[in-house]
Amino acid sequence: MLPAAASLRKQGANKGATSAFLVSTPESGVDSIAITYALLDPMMTVIRPVAAFVTAMTAGLAENLLFWEKKEVQPVVDRSCKIDNCCDGIDCPDELHRRHHSLWEKIRAGMRYGYREVWGDIAVWFFAGVGLAGLITTFIPQELLETFLGGGFGSMVIMLAAGIPLYICATASTPIAAALILKGVSPGAALVFLLVGPATNLTSLSVLVKILGKRSTALYLTVIALCAVFFGLVVDYLYVLAGISPQAILGEASDLFPPVMKYAAVVILLLLSIRPVTSFCKKLFGKKQAQTVFVSDFPQMPSAGSSKCELKSEEEKKKCDCS
Repeated sequence: MLPAAASLRKQGANKGATSAFLVSTPESGVDSIAITYALLDPMMTVIRPVAAFVTAMTAGLAENLLFWEKKEVQPVVDRSCKIDNCCDGIDCPDELHRRHHSLWEKIRAGMRYGYREVWGDIAVWFFAGVGLAGLITTFIPQELLETFLGGGFGSMVIMLAAGIPLYICATASTPIAAALILKGVSPGAALVFLLVGPATNLTSLSVLVKILGKRSTALYLTVIALCAVFFGLVVDYLYVLAGISPQAILGEASDLFPPVMKYAAVVILLLLSIRPVTSFCKKLFGKKQAQTVFVSDFPQMPSAGSSKCELKSEEEKKKCDCS
C-alpha cells in the first residue's frame, strides 16, 4: 500500500487523493466484507465499508481544503508517431484482434484469482486472527471487557489507543473484533478497532511523514480517529435503537446453511490453505542450504613441471610430435 501511495505522489496525485487512497484501501475490501458478514452481522457488514468510504472522503477533502498544494501543470509533449490502420480493439475485424477467451477460460481465470491468489494472500493472516481471537475468548475475563469497553466515549478512546500502534490487516482484525463483541465489548468500540487498526500503525506513520509531510500525516491520523469515534457512537446508538443484542446475532449468517454444507466448506477451506500456509512456514522457518563446493568443480591448473605437450588433447597429440 505505501509503495503504491508513493508511486501515486510521484505521478502527480495530490495529497488529498493520496490520503483517501491510504484510508480506503486497508480499511475495507471484498475479502474483509465477506468475512465481516460471516463472523459478525449484517448491520456491521453494511456500516464498515460505509464508514471507511466516508472516512477516506473526509481525509481527502480536509487535506485539500486545509493544505492545498498548487502545482504547475506542464503540457505533455506528444512524442508518438502517427500510424495508419491502427486497431484499438473495438472496430477491428476478428482476424486482426487478439484471440478472444472463451467463457470457460474466463471462469477458470476468475476461480484461480479468487481461490488461489486472493486467499493465498490473506489465509495466514486470517488464521492468525482466528488464533488470537481464541486466546482472547479463553483467557480474558468477560467482566473486565464489559467494565472498560462496554460502551461510551471512554471505550472508543481505549480502542483508539490500542488500534493505532498495531500492525493488523482488515482480514485478521475481523475475528478479533468478533471475539471482543462476544466477550461484552460494544459493537461501536469494535468498529473503532476495525477502522483504526488496518489504517494506522507506527511503521506506516513514520513512512507517511516522508510521503505526505508532518502536517498532512497529523491531519490524516486526526481525521481517522474522529471519524472512527463518530461511527462507533452511531453504531452503539443504532443497536440500542433497534433493540438488537450483538452477542445474540453474532455469526448468525452461518445458520442459513445446512451442517453438511458448512462442514464441506471447512474442508475445502483447509485444503485451499495448505499451499499458502506451507509457503509461509518455509519462508519463516526455512534455512538456506549452504552450497558445497568440491575441488573437482574448479578447473585444474597445470603444475609447475607440466609441459605444453601434457596439456594437449589426444587428437592434438596425434597431429604433433608429442610422443
